[in-house]
Amino acid sequence: MHGTYEPGPTPPAPLPTDSLRFAMPPMHDSVEDERRHRKERLAGALRIFGRQGFEDGVSGHITARDPEFTDCFWVNPFGMPFRHVTVSDLVLANTEGQVIEGRYHVNQAAFTVHAQVHAARPDVVAVAHCHSVHGRALSALGDLLDPITQESCAFYEDHAVYDAYSGVAVDTAEGRRIAAALGSGKGLVLRNHGLLTVGDSVDAAAWWFLSMERSSQVQLMAKAAGRPILIDHKAAVATREQLGGDLVAWINYQPLWQDISRSEPDLLSQRAAARG
Repeated sequence: MHGTYEPGPTPPAPLPTDSLRFAMPPMHDSVEDERRHRKERLAGALRIFGRQGFEDGVSGHITARDPEFTDCFWVNPFGMPFRHVTVSDLVLANTEGQVIEGRYHVNQAAFTVHAQVHAARPDVVAVAHCHSVHGRALSALGDLLDPITQESCAFYEDHAVYDAYSGVAVDTAEGRRIAAALGSGKGLVLRNHGLLTVGDSVDAAAWWFLSMERSSQVQLMAKAAGRPILIDHKAAVATREQLGGDLVAWINYQPLWQDISRSEPDLLSQRAAARG
């Protein structure tokens, strides 16, 4: 026999929404503060990529535009493991790949591509490129990401394939061709090479790379298992409009930043670096 429902006591009134914490991209009072912020996020992103196993020898870079010297870019030092990088280890190089601040060399071949993407896209703060496993597998097929999941829809009609491979990219002409293939998109599949993503913050560029790599993995697994069902054009576009902006990428990235900065606070080390 069912008992009579007895309502409980009246709960407290809801808290006003403006009293709840919700992280948003910070505003900076000075160029020095913005530079420090970008370098901290760059060191953190490199360590996250190291955790994910995105390194392959000395391949792979993330670059961040300097907020004052906008044709110069902070980058990870050549030959240093991603998981060991600190803020003070980062190198500032000009568009020619010449070091103007720091203690280490930069990978000239990789930097050439990054510099040309930055030059073609003044809206871009950061560029990420690594030889991740699933990104390379997708690139070997020369395929775009299909709209088969909510996450892959963020890239729908907003990424491209650079349909050429001529060896290690070491000249500016190749870098310009890659930048042209990227166009206004957020990501690029470099055929027989890997993935490249961009964003208006380090956080966004890093998140897009992580998401593009995972979407590549899902697509490869789904196609190996059968015939994936595509999300229709209208729904894919609507999903991209909801999830495909750099602000959404920044928000998605924050748990990763909180984890790496709390568990590995030494990444924020800013001991003085010698000028080159």
